[in-house]
Amino acid sequence: MLAEIITIGDEILIGQIVDTNSAWMGRQLNLAGIAVKQITSVSDQADHIKEALDAARKRAQLVLITGGLGPTKDDITKFTLASYFGMGMRRDAETLAHVEGFFKKFNRPMLDANIRQADVPDGCTVIQNKNGTAPCMWFDVDGCVFVSMPGVPFEMMYLMDEEILPRLKQRFSLPAIYHRTILTSGLGESFLAEQIADLEDQLPPHIKLAYLPKLGQVRLRLSGHGTDEAALIAETDAHASAFIDRLGKFVVIDQDIPLEKALIDRLKESGMTVSTAESCTGGYIAHLITQHPGCSAVYKGGVVSYAAELKQSVLGVQSETIKNFGEVSEQTAREMAEGAIKHFGTDFSVAVTGIAGPDGGVPGKPVGTVWIAVANRQESRAKLFQFGSKRTQNIERSAAAALTMLLNLFRGEEN
Repeated sequence: MLAEIITIGDEILIGQIVDTNSAWMGRQLNLAGIAVKQITSVSDQADHIKEALDAARKRAQLVLITGGLGPTKDDITKFTLASYFGMGMRRDAETLAHVEGFFKKFNRPMLDANIRQADVPDGCTVIQNKNGTAPCMWFDVDGCVFVSMPGVPFEMMYLMDEEILPRLKQRFSLPAIYHRTILTSGLGESFLAEQIADLEDQLPPHIKLAYLPKLGQVRLRLSGHGTDEAALIAETDAHASAFIDRLGKFVVIDQDIPLEKALIDRLKESGMTVSTAESCTGGYIAHLITQHPGCSAVYKGGVVSYAAELKQSVLGVQSETIKNFGEVSEQTAREMAEGAIKHFGTDFSVAVTGIAGPDGGVPGKPVGTVWIAVANRQESRAKLFQFGSKRTQNIERSAAAALTMLLNLFRGEEN
C-alpha cells in the first residue's frame, strides 16, 4: 500500500517552520506496513492544493494532509477539499459542542471564526480532535482515502496514533514489515559496503539493506516485508546476525539508537561513570550525552578548557607538556583525560583537543588536526585524527570518534 503526504502552508515553503510532521508520519506509516511514495509541500492557494491532490491520488491509495485548518482567512484547506470533491458545507453539531466546551473550559469567549470551525464538507467523516478545535476529516473516494489533519504537531500525532492508524488497519489489509538496525562506527560507508558485499548479495528480494551514513557512523537498516510476521522477523534477524559477525568491533549496537545512548546504556548496566574534557568540541560531547534522560546515572560532569591555563588549573595538565608538545598533542590529550578522572572521580573519561577551523592551523598541525584520548583508572589511550577544513563537521566527527574510542575502551577492544 502506498501513501502520500501533503503539507499545506506558506510558512513551510519560506522556511519559517520546519516540516517535522512528515518525518514523524513517515516513520509511523512505515511501521504499519504503509510505504510513503512522496511528500509534497504546497502554498495556501486552492489551485496548488488541488493540483497536489490530483497528482497524489494517481500514485497512492492514502493521502494524508496537514495544515490550513485554523480559524483565520488564510486557512482554506477544508473549503478547498469541499470544492475538490464537489461537496457543500455543513455545521457539525458534535464538533460545535466540542469547540464550545473547549472555550468554556479555558473561560474564553467564542468568536464567529471559532464557531465556523465546526463547518465541514458534508460528505466527510468527522473525527474529533481532543487536543484542539479543528476537526480531522476523513474522505473515502473511489478507493482512495484522504485524511485532513491539523498541522499542530501534538494534535496531529494524537490523531494519527489514536484514530487514523487504527482505522487504516481496519480499512486495508496491510503487510507485515520489520526493521532491524545495526549501528556501526569507525568504518566509512564504501569500506563498510565492501566488507559485506557478498552478504548483501545473498539477501532475498523481500529483505532490503539501506546504508544511512552520518559523520563518523553508518547505520545499516535491514527492512523485511511479508505476510507471516514471525517468519519474517526470524529470517531478517538471521541475516542481521551474519552482518554483525562479519563486522565485529565496528558494530556499536544492533538497535536504532544514537552512539552516545548506546554508551550510556552500557555504562549504566555496569554501574560505571564517565566525564568529559573538551577543547575544540566546546562541550558538544557533553551535550550529546546529557540530551538523553537518565544520563545523570553515568555522567558526572565535564570541562570545556579552551585556554591553556584552564587545562592546567582544572585538569592538571603540566605546563611543561604544553610548552614542549603544544596544546594539540598526544601528551596534552592524555593528561586532560587522566585529569578528568581525578577531578570528577569517574571510572572513564574522554578528552579532545584540536584545531576545528576554519583558521588556527600551523605547519605540521593543519586545520582538522585532532587528538583524542580516553582513559579509565588503569590506562589511557590516544589517537591522532586528520579531519577536513569545515568547523562543524570537524566537531561532529571528533565527537563520533571520541565516543567510539570510549566504547572500545569499555569493551576492552583496540581502537
